[in-house]
Amino acid sequence: MFYCGIDIAKHKHEASVIDADGTALLDSLSFSNSKDGCGKLLALFDRLNIIKDNVLIGMEATGHYWLSVHAFFLELGFTVKVINPIQSEAFRKMYIRQTKNDSKDSFIIAQIMRFGQFSATNLSEEGIVALRQLSRYRLALMDSCGDCKRRVIALLDQVFPEYDSLFSDTFGVTSKEVLLKYPTPEDMLTVSTRKLTTLLSKASHGHFGEEKAKQLKTVAVSSFGVGFAKDAFAFQIRQLMEQILFLEKQICELEKEISVLLKQIGSYITTIPGIGDTLGAIIISEIGDIHRFDAPGKLVAFAGLDVKVTQSGEFTGTKNKISKRGSPYLRRAIWLAASRAAFCDSILSDYYRSLRSRGKHHLTAVGAVARKLCNIIFVILRENRSYEAVPPER
Repeated sequence: MFYCGIDIAKHKHEASVIDADGTALLDSLSFSNSKDGCGKLLALFDRLNIIKDNVLIGMEATGHYWLSVHAFFLELGFTVKVINPIQSEAFRKMYIRQTKNDSKDSFIIAQIMRFGQFSATNLSEEGIVALRQLSRYRLALMDSCGDCKRRVIALLDQVFPEYDSLFSDTFGVTSKEVLLKYPTPEDMLTVSTRKLTTLLSKASHGHFGEEKAKQLKTVAVSSFGVGFAKDAFAFQIRQLMEQILFLEKQICELEKEISVLLKQIGSYITTIPGIGDTLGAIIISEIGDIHRFDAPGKLVAFAGLDVKVTQSGEFTGTKNKISKRGSPYLRRAIWLAASRAAFCDSILSDYYRSLRSRGKHHLTAVGAVARKLCNIIFVILRENRSYEAVPPER
């Protein structure tokens, strides 16, 4: 049996081949991130009489650069394993010389394949990959939208600091229409009360009217905002509001696409309290094949929700935090789901309240609920069944 370790990079990869005894058959091979480059490695396999049935190929999950190489060899029928860089880092510490170079890294990955001391990241079926791509894209759009909103608030604090008291939600439908048309106090004073009333009534479907228009004008007259460079402030706010509307439209379309894909997969993940289509899609796509975890605790660790214990000699820390060493996307989704489930599911809600009654901080209690939610997710996905809230035995 032969083992090939590939150190992944953006433009050029490095490969090392060893035999069953762990001996390198030759110096490491550098090849480009292309079909011709992968063909160079295939030619090396031919020279060494290596076929797809007697070699195990391993690589690290380095960003997204490994996907093309993985897909290339997988389509040819090779057995390919993708490992977490944390695992190779732990193996690297076994070596006395702590040098860092591509040749050594590819050799270490090959040795990890030989020893079998790894848990592989399986590139699941096409539907899961598509779901993962769309879910991560949605999170990126959400972050961009959040950045735009924070910038709008920062600008309003300077030019119209009283605005946040005029609407319950600065980025509600009506408020967004107002900011698009009249982002500064001066803009609001240039429009007639009648025209402003029409805009408010149309945007709020009759909820706001003349009274709200008069309030806006009254506040605008006495605004304490800066009195210079108003055109520059107004220009920025208008453009940012347009970006927010565009991003929100894209997110809405994206969520519909994610829901369709999730229903095609047919998972029971959304039967769990606090988990809807968008969070369910993130959880399903980031976990992949649940059977690669043989215990709930391993899923908790993969999500980075396990508690990191600080210990030195006889000292043991009492203020422990979660490790955050796993998938940040999965951790974020489960945390959000736990924040909801702590108040909408009878069992998890009781658990949350019991922790709070014992003096635990809200975030500590939510973290505990998140770990319990991981256990529930593990069981539901492994048994492929709907969630049922079973009351605890008395």
